[in-house]
Amino acid sequence: MAIKYDAIQRGNISEILGRLEKKGYKIVGLKMVTPTRQQIEAHYHDLKGRPFFAGLVDYMTGLPLVCIVAEGKGVISYSRVMIGATNPLVAPPGTIRGDLSVDVGRNSVHGSDSVETAKDEINLWFKPEEVANYELANAQWVYEK
Repeated sequence: MAIKYDAIQRGNISEILGRLEKKGYKIVGLKMVTPTRQQIEAHYHDLKGRPFFAGLVDYMTGLPLVCIVAEGKGVISYSRVMIGATNPLVAPPGTIRGDLSVDVGRNSVHGSDSVETAKDEINLWFKPEEVANYELANAQWVYEK
């Protein structure tokens, strides 16, 4: 997941991270980066032919992002539910976008849509040594054995 610049400016980093942690997901990678145009184009390569691609790349280039790697059961599929629809005006209340965003171009977060995409995005934003390996002390209260 990545917290976009509009959410950073609005002071929503802790709110978004807190939602992941409260769900029981483990944060194993976390950093703020200022991406280059090439990194943003690589990150959103699947959207290259879309009419909004150039504007998205222009907006996201040179502005900080908070990049997150989270682990846990169903983290990719359920974080997409937590994030809500791309258009915040149709995202349900209780979702990140439904609660914290108004416009599509300022929709607070990016979330990986598959395990394969997540692996590619993690490799784009993190070195292997920047992803921690540890056990949460409360794991027994989150997961059945």
